[in-house]
Amino acid sequence: MDPEALPRQDAEPSMMDPRVMDPDQEIVRLAGLDDADIDQVVRVLEALRRWRETERRMSEASRRYMKLGDTDMRALRFLIAMQNHGRVVTPGAIAEHLGITTASTTKLIDRLAAGDHVRRTPHASDRRSLAIEVTPETRHAARETVGRSHARRFDAAARLTAKEREIVIRFLDDLAASDQDPA
Repeated sequence: MDPEALPRQDAEPSMMDPRVMDPDQEIVRLAGLDDADIDQVVRVLEALRRWRETERRMSEASRRYMKLGDTDMRALRFLIAMQNHGRVVTPGAIAEHLGITTASTTKLIDRLAAGDHVRRTPHASDRRSLAIEVTPETRHAARETVGRSHARRFDAAARLTAKEREIVIRFLDDLAASDQDPA
């Protein structure tokens, strides 16, 4: 039987539920929340977990399809975005964007060039530098994988009202800030 179809009392307890993981409320404070509130908060956290898992699977599938690592994919996304805006991208700009050394950037560009994902061309205005461009084949592959996934995520956010989007933004910003060390 599908665990989702089981009544709450028979379902496997959620690892996101503080009543399961922190029954003595040593870490999570439940004051002012009734069971229905806690259930809803747990559903939000479970939805985030499902989203993270989905995002991880989509990212892995894209990397496998394109036979690239995470840093390679980040570099390609940067290159495509800059090219879409008519910007010339140098190895230095890639290094700065990714926060990696110039030596690591050279290895990254060598890998991407060997896989026919990018090409090096002379920089139009700086004879000492190179311009790095994504090949049309890689641009197409990225558009069909990562691009289509992003379009579906954009559509999901666009279906929300402006007020709902502001609530989601505030919530996600709060989550991002929750990992900061307390002052």
